[in-house]
Amino acid sequence: MANKWFETVAVAQRRAKRRLPAPVYGALIAGAEAGTTIRDNVDAFAELGFAPHVAGLPATREMSTTVMGQQISLPVLISPTGVQAVHPDGEVAVARAAAARGTAMGLSSFASKPIEEVTAANPKTFFQMYWVGSRDDMAARMERARAAGAVGVIVTLDWSFSFGRDWGSPRIPEKMTLQEMVRQVPAALSRPAWLYGWLRSGAIPALTVPNLPVGGAPAPTFFGAYGQWMQTPPPSWDDVAWLRAQWDGPFMLKGVTRIDDAKRAVDAGVSAISVSNHGGNNLDGTPATIRILPDIARAVGDQVEVLLDGGVRRGGDVVKALALGAKAVMIGRAYLWGLAANGQAGVENVLDVMRSGIDACLLGLGHSSIGELSPEDLVIPPGFTRRLGG
Repeated sequence: MANKWFETVAVAQRRAKRRLPAPVYGALIAGAEAGTTIRDNVDAFAELGFAPHVAGLPATREMSTTVMGQQISLPVLISPTGVQAVHPDGEVAVARAAAARGTAMGLSSFASKPIEEVTAANPKTFFQMYWVGSRDDMAARMERARAAGAVGVIVTLDWSFSFGRDWGSPRIPEKMTLQEMVRQVPAALSRPAWLYGWLRSGAIPALTVPNLPVGGAPAPTFFGAYGQWMQTPPPSWDDVAWLRAQWDGPFMLKGVTRIDDAKRAVDAGVSAISVSNHGGNNLDGTPATIRILPDIARAVGDQVEVLLDGGVRRGGDVVKALALGAKAVMIGRAYLWGLAANGQAGVENVLDVMRSGIDACLLGLGHSSIGELSPEDLVIPPGFTRRLGG
């Protein structure tokens, strides 16, 4: 049997590309417009260097931490992502992998698996919400998450519904009707291993979002839910404060890129923020999150936990983010490529790659703990950072 282990996230991406039908892989790549932000998210990490030591290095290194009240074994969390048709087990496989590696799971309200199944697989689950529908709808979703055992809430607000990609957008059907399945046959047959996995599961990608409906309503399709989201007026800061008041546990605001917004989030009572630009899928031209992290961390890092989301592909990226003020990072595409490449084991593989990379960096930098990291460990070129809303 072929060895399915991979040594870097880049290898996982190549395997995912070979395994997935072109439209499914294209949906994972995503991005917006010219792709300026999605490229900068990744490329900016490469502009930062390390300043290693040569002797007196620690024999052991500690990388555990606490995020939103949850003890995790490494400073890497699963970022919530939408319908995961890359694998039949979807978010449940991801949740099991995260639990096996001792970290927490962010579950999207646009996920393909119900929250009850995901919290059963990983009790350290944060439920992610968009501002969709009425206040009553939002409160009902939070109550369901609470009843299911979610230990925190993530609210994502950074979305401007940007359309179009210069490299073309994948065709994603609204429903897997018989006609649509016939249309998808050539793409599916070109990736027999992926197709066999779904046939063996006895299911087809449902493309529905079971965590969004309230009051016993049927699960809408992804695009039906997306349409409801687009038609909901954007929330105010008063709405954010109201939403926070409905949840008596840890509460993260995801999508912060400006200092003034970070301060408003603190005023609204959040317990954590994620410096995120939606993985380059939102407003193209937004700077890489690692460029804007340092000023936000300096402004509010002593009042709330600051996480970074965007462009993390290796343990060295995690270390750079922590050195610039992040408590931890969240990964998205990286674990989805692992899921596509080898299911639950592939996600565990990605987390192991992150862990070994963090450990190697700590050793080289002469630190016995991630808590000792600082900007002094990095080579930061002039003009690297971007200060937004200062």
